[in-house]
Formats: sequence, structure tokens, C-alpha cells
Amino acid sequence: MTKPFSPEYQAALDYIYSFVDFSRTHQENLSPENFDLSRMVQFMDLLGSPQDEFPSLHIAGSKGKGSVSAFCASVLQKAGFQVGLYTSPHLMDFEERIQINQQPMNRDLLVEYVEEIKPAVSQVQGLTTFEIMTGLGFLDFARQGVDIGVIEVGLGGRLDATNVITPRVSIITSLYLDHTSILGDTLEQIAFEKAGIIKPGVPVISAPQEEKAINVIRDIAGKKSARLVEVGRDYTIQPLARSLAGQVFEIQRESDQSAVEFSIPLLGDFQMINAATAYAALDLLSERGISLDEEHILQGFKEVNWPARFEVLREQPPVIVDSAHNPASIGKLRDTIDDFFPDLSLILIFGISEDKQLDGMLDEILPRTTHLITTQADHPRAMDPEELARIADGCGCTIEVVPAVGEALKRGLSLAGEKDLLVVAGSIFVAASARIAWFESS
Repeated sequence: MTKPFSPEYQAALDYIYSFVDFSRTHQENLSPENFDLSRMVQFMDLLGSPQDEFPSLHIAGSKGKGSVSAFCASVLQKAGFQVGLYTSPHLMDFEERIQINQQPMNRDLLVEYVEEIKPAVSQVQGLTTFEIMTGLGFLDFARQGVDIGVIEVGLGGRLDATNVITPRVSIITSLYLDHTSILGDTLEQIAFEKAGIIKPGVPVISAPQEEKAINVIRDIAGKKSARLVEVGRDYTIQPLARSLAGQVFEIQRESDQSAVEFSIPLLGDFQMINAATAYAALDLLSERGISLDEEHILQGFKEVNWPARFEVLREQPPVIVDSAHNPASIGKLRDTIDDFFPDLSLILIFGISEDKQLDGMLDEILPRTTHLITTQADHPRAMDPEELARIADGCGCTIEVVPAVGEALKRGLSLAGEKDLLVVAGSIFVAASARIAWFESS
């Protein structure tokens, strides 16, 4: 349940959101020219370059970068480090984006920081909401003296506001076509933008990629003399067991043929890939001055918390919340549904942002769906649920429109019987609204 806002905190949020906010802007209004690191460089200089005061991991990718960030942060905290975690967007409260040891930034401190940075902000023309948020995150991590920051890219990589850091290790998770009007409409162009986080001499981990993507990553890593470690080649995965409580698998280092067994609470084959990607990065981090024991990794993986990623809210009848929001992630969601619930009929509560690849998502999930409830998060980019229902018409499933996410969840719960599975998906904003409604009614 979200906490009430003080007037001072609300004023600080209003200030942050008064700048251009690309996360709330329709994609047709965006252009690559809006993404430029020079503003962020100037802003950080005015703040005293706080991003240089702590070592970091930097994570880019189309899918899985949040989960990989969560795995890494969990392990590092278990090892006794004070760990800053910067991610976006938030599920419930804004300050979730800036955490230290899983504790969101203190709201009173955020208010103080906002007042402090206003003179610097006024000197940089065209700063965006995300750039200001990123600056606040770096400032907090520096002031609080974190031992390491785990920094998730917001959009792309090469020109993302977070790319002013020089990390100990860079990580590129699975790449797919997404944000094509900004990052390019081919996998090679997407890979070029994501691989823009690779720094000279800084090792980089890549999750398994399509050949077109990995070739670009290999080329850029080679030109920058950055050691490249590939999951699927240098680290391999062997599934062992799974249940709704989690999954067990082995990760094997090809360099010494050693295998380690892990347990994670996050479900889906892709989460094993994310864990292996994090494991490879943590291995390299240990080589670069951040010492970790195997036990830290075992415990950190076992206790990782990353909500709204195939999150089981109830087991019978099953209720799942997932933040899948592009064709690739919707396909992974469908695969996981088939793995765990092959015999259950799917009731899907679905709402998306207008700029997403709707046709591809519908092609992936509607053939598996028995009953579709279209809905709409309280967000300026949310698609009209009536329009969404119209586009989905003819899919072979029954369709109804329930605009408010909380009411859509109530409707889905009223329909779900012993042979049904209820899933909320399509947008992280819909997933967040469904979680709030669920926990407020529990």
C-alpha cells in the first residue's frame, strides 16, 4: 500500500516531474535527438561528479536487466556490502527507484536533495526528469557512502543518463526489438545502442543473444579491448527442479568445468538465464576488487526479491502478476504459463502503453487465452481499453472491458474457478496497480 505524501514530498515530486519526462511521453513525440549525454555530463560536473565516488555495476538490455540488477544487489548485500540499487520504473512509490540495502530513499532526504540541486539544474538547459532522478540517485549513493552501486540503464545504453559511470563490470542482458523509434528497428541497431555502455578495458558480460546481436557486441568489445564473457558459452545452465516456490539449477563455468547448484524464487527459464548472467558478472567483480564467497551468491540468489515478475499472489486458483510488456517477454510469459499450468484455462487481464508492439504481443498470448479483460493503468501513455478490445476482437476468446485495474482484478477473481489461471500482464503500470489493489484488499 502506498504511503501518503507530505506537502513537501509532493512538491519535490512535482518539481522532478515538471521537466520533460520521456517515460510519460507518447513515442511518436520522441526522437533520437532528445537523447544526449552532454546535459548529464554538465549536470554531474555541477554536482561534484558523485558517480565517481563509488564502484559500480552497469546493466543494460531489453529484457531481464531489472532481475539481473536484483540478483547482483541481493548477493552483494549478503556479502556485507552497503549496496546502492538504481532501477526504473517503480511499482508503488517513487523512492523505490533509489535504494540502499533494499531500503528506498528517505523522503525527507529526497526533499533536501531536490532543494540542493535546483541551482545546478537551472544551469543545464533541457534536463529531463530521468536525468534529474539519475543525478539524485548518484548523489545519494555518494553521500551515504555505498560500497558499490548497481545501476540499471533506463533506455538504450549509449546515450542513457546512467552512462556517465565507469563501472567495474558491464552487463548486457537479452536483446529484442523494443523502443524501435528511438533505438533503431533492427537487432543490430539495438545491440549497438545497448553495447554503448561498454567502456575501454572494462569487462562485459552478455546473456545469450541472437547471432546478429552478439556479433555487434563482440565487435564493440574488441574495439574497446574489453574482455567479453558470454553466458551460454563461458557459463552454461542445467535445470534440475522447479515448483511454484522456485527453481533449482546448476551453473557451470566452462573455464574449469566446475558446477554450482543454485535455488531461486523467481520463476521461468529466463530467470535462470538472468541468474547465470549475474553469476558471471559477480565472478568478474570478485576479480576486480569486490571479494565474494560462493555462500554469499547462494544465499543472495535464494533470497532475491523482485516483484511483478511471474509473481504468484495466490496458488489456488492461481493468480499471477507479471510485467511483460513486449512480444518477447509476453512469449516468455506464455512459455512459463505452459510449463507450470498446462491444463488450466487462462483468464488474462491486459493493459498496455500505446507505443508498444501490440500485434506481436497479442499473437503470442491470445491463442492461449480463454477470457480477456482489457483494462487501463492511470498513466498518460495507457491505451484505451475499448480500443484494445476492438483490436483483439476475433481472437477466439471472450472479451470484456473493465477500465479500472482494481475492478478488473475483482472481475477476474470472480470468474476464476478451479480449472482457471488468472494472469495480469501487459504493462508494468498495470502490474503495479493490480498489486496495490491485491494487497489493499488482503
